[in-house]
Amino acid sequence: MVFEFFGNATSVNVMGKEVFIDSLIIGILIMIVGVILARVISILFKRYVSANLPENTSKNFHKIIYYGIIMITLLAVITSQGIDLSGLMVAGGIFGIIIGFATQSVVSNLISGIFLIFDRPAKVGDLIEVTNSKVYGKLMEITIFSTRIKLFDGSIVRVPNEKIFTSEIRNVSGSEVRRIDATLGVAYREDIDHVIEVIKNSLEKQPYVLREPEPVIETVSLGDSNVNLKVLAWIPWNEWDRVGPVLLKVIKKSLDEKGIEMSFPQRTIHFAENTKNPAKPLG
Repeated sequence: MVFEFFGNATSVNVMGKEVFIDSLIIGILIMIVGVILARVISILFKRYVSANLPENTSKNFHKIIYYGIIMITLLAVITSQGIDLSGLMVAGGIFGIIIGFATQSVVSNLISGIFLIFDRPAKVGDLIEVTNSKVYGKLMEITIFSTRIKLFDGSIVRVPNEKIFTSEIRNVSGSEVRRIDATLGVAYREDIDHVIEVIKNSLEKQPYVLREPEPVIETVSLGDSNVNLKVLAWIPWNEWDRVGPVLLKVIKKSLDEKGIEMSFPQRTIHFAENTKNPAKPLG
């Protein structure tokens, strides 16, 4: 940018364009107002919005907002001085199209990340399942381009935001309670009402199984070798590790103590006697 003062000192030459001093002063004032506005909005963002966002995401959004306002203000100053940017805009448009085709996935992940941050289907620390990607674990962070989920084996998976945003998300921690389902089979000879009573008593002794909603034990089907029962018990969502892996073990031990048989596949074979041609003894 070249400045050339004319003899009357009322205008300057900026990139071949005569710009009057008073217009230049107005442009400087617009730039100052833009910088102040950028700082004020940044402060408000930090105070009222960033507290609900992950640290890295908050920093990225803060930079985007601040420098975005500065760039818009700079363009407003340039156009206010009557400087023609049409040639630059055309070249920038062509370059932007080329970059757009090359970075479609990046832009898609960026936009999806923005929507996820404001939509907030889950918060950091929640257990979530991304159905389409078959990922199940603890949500660690939602960044601008990707989401990080910690699996139960301790590894961390990075999932692009586009896949998160377009997938069904099951938030296990979205409710205060969670239901455990277990299916078991008992022998036909057993008294079903007695079996149900034994199972209920064993569940009542478990400290993390809730009394309200009350556990439900129902008969779901009559199998080839057993009567199938389904056990539905509610627990606090964060106590799954204490109850889920041992629930069937507790029920099995309580049934064993009462002498109740849990059936297994059986077959009864009947041999028809051949009365017409009885088999002759060997020898």
